[in-house]
Amino acid sequence: MAGSIPVLIVGAGPTGAILALELAHHSVPCTVVERSPEPPRHPGVVFLDGRSMELLRRLGLASRLRDTCRIDGPAGGVVWTRGLDQPPAGVWPSPPEPPTDAVDGTAALERGLWVRGAELTAALRAALHRNPLIDLREGWTFTDLRLEGDRVLATVLEQGTGVRHALEAAHLAGCDGARSTVRRCLGLRLDRTGPPARRCAVLFRSSDAVLAAHAEAAAEIVAGEATLTWQGDGDAWVGTVPLDEGPPAAVDPAEVLRDRLGLDGTYDVLAVSEWDESPAVASAYVQGRAYLAGAAAHRLRTAVGARIGTDVADAVDLGWKLAAAVQGWGGPGLADSYQAERRHAALIDRELHDLAVQTRLRFGRLAVAGASHELLAGFVAQESHQLGDAGIAFGRRLAGSPVVWHEAGGPGDLPWDRITPSTWPGSRAPAVPLADGAPLFDRLGPELTLVDLGAGGAGRVLAERARRRGMPMTHLVASGPAVGAAWDRRYVLVRPDHLVAWRGDAPPPDEDWTAVLDLVTGRSREHVMSRDPFAGETRSIPLMTERTE
Repeated sequence: MAGSIPVLIVGAGPTGAILALELAHHSVPCTVVERSPEPPRHPGVVFLDGRSMELLRRLGLASRLRDTCRIDGPAGGVVWTRGLDQPPAGVWPSPPEPPTDAVDGTAALERGLWVRGAELTAALRAALHRNPLIDLREGWTFTDLRLEGDRVLATVLEQGTGVRHALEAAHLAGCDGARSTVRRCLGLRLDRTGPPARRCAVLFRSSDAVLAAHAEAAAEIVAGEATLTWQGDGDAWVGTVPLDEGPPAAVDPAEVLRDRLGLDGTYDVLAVSEWDESPAVASAYVQGRAYLAGAAAHRLRTAVGARIGTDVADAVDLGWKLAAAVQGWGGPGLADSYQAERRHAALIDRELHDLAVQTRLRFGRLAVAGASHELLAGFVAQESHQLGDAGIAFGRRLAGSPVVWHEAGGPGDLPWDRITPSTWPGSRAPAVPLADGAPLFDRLGPELTLVDLGAGGAGRVLAERARRRGMPMTHLVASGPAVGAAWDRRYVLVRPDHLVAWRGDAPPPDEDWTAVLDLVTGRSREHVMSRDPFAGETRSIPLMTERTE
């Protein structure tokens, strides 16, 4: 491999693959190195929430994943019981999803999707192979890196030949999972909310009749101190139990299943592992021109399945910002804002996930201590407030982002469990149909979009000013009853990730508009254009397009 690479991505799991596809969406080439020569085949379910599916829709992936990877999600959420042979102390149903047919801005553009993890990874990797802008090197293991000013030098090992390659990149993204080599090379630690919480995980198949009956209603069963998680593949489950403090001990999986999980039927153990479930977030996401994303940046476990919404949002946020840096219209502050926005989100997720972990641990301790069925049922009911998370992903606001033009005050008290349409800066823009029935989100441009509800062509003038400063901007003239009701400003600047960067009821003067553009693109007036050396090596894109509904 000769020459320099605009973006080098380490890891072709979901985070790395989506990051690569996001870069390609912005016409930026990249190289992906992945140590595994083929996608993993292990079972396991992954849940892509509606917000993640909205972001993947932009990349043309939502419908493809529904057609090729979809599985029927569980009818219920979590069953809480003292043991598999005991009546449930409570059942938490799967949280209801926002509607997709509402026209008042309270709807999601996409519903959440349950997929098998192996099928998701295979589908994304196939998409990498199809994209001419993505150079996927399978069987290449990243071993080391060195930061040198405006470049990153990486060393990778080609497994088939044993040859070591030295790669030079303008930017490097570590998407190499929980045991990230990139994070280790950067010397970044994981900050936990508490001490390590070791658990033994046993992947198995079982014909146990009681377990099969529970599978009709739940994706996860909390049975005393043990947890059973459905793997989306018939009779495949993962059972986890807490381990005592101290050095790792030899684990007999059959004994774990018999004594701790209470299974009496036939079962086949497929794999045994130990892991730390204490939520943690990396001390930094950005160091020089190296970045962490997904599980390399945070360890977050949820109650049901592997919910990877945080990973998807990491990949999209980092992808469009690196694309802006490579193409020259994003200043140094834009790529740096990735840490401010995404680590902030992960810290919130860490606390929410820690709440879920502690709830499960307390239930287990109560059950082991001999608490009555009534007490356990009361505890489960008391903690059921954790169910109301349907609107969290949609309602998140970038209150502290350095590349959002913030306004004084706040949007007021908003319900946290459902979508509230708002153009408040930092919020997800309202997803509504245009006058012709087409989704407004589908008409947004790949880079910045100025949504124009005004009259007289002032929005076009604003977009032309951005164009003259080298910023690609789509000018979208939008109208229709739903738009007028949900979009409460005449001019709204929307980022590639659907978030509002700025809004106003009147076109600002040239000087003020210049200040807005400088802030939201992370560049000062002294850095009119980025000095990224690869700015001229990518396929050209239109600086401004005109769209009307």
